[in-house]
Amino acid sequence: QVQLVESGGGLVQAGGSLRLSCAASARTFDTYTMGWFRQAPGKEREFVAAITRIGGITYWADSVKGRFTISRDNAKNTVYLHMNSLKPEDTAVYHCTAATNLASMQAMSGTWGQGTQVTVSS
Repeated sequence: QVQLVESGGGLVQAGGSLRLSCAASARTFDTYTMGWFRQAPGKEREFVAAITRIGGITYWADSVKGRFTISRDNAKNTVYLHMNSLKPEDTAVYHCTAATNLASMQAMSGTWGQGTQVTVSS
């Protein structure tokens, strides 16, 4: 079972940038589709972005398209979420997830990290 640890969250002003990292324990990291979800207070957890294990194909939520970039470094067992042009509505706990495929990820049936808080001030 893969274990995930997120880092890189914090407080940033609107228009700023942050890079989140998710370190995975599994030596089979490159077999997982990796992704990020977020959950704002009082709201349901929502999909943000994903990157497949093969080909590095990426998927985005419309709300972050053009502002966020997801990447992975299989040699370091790490996936990143580069967030630019941050808005107050991006404030949430961001969770990393690992799944066998995109469908499983979007069904939220993968493995989850504890999350990292991102707060964007106006």
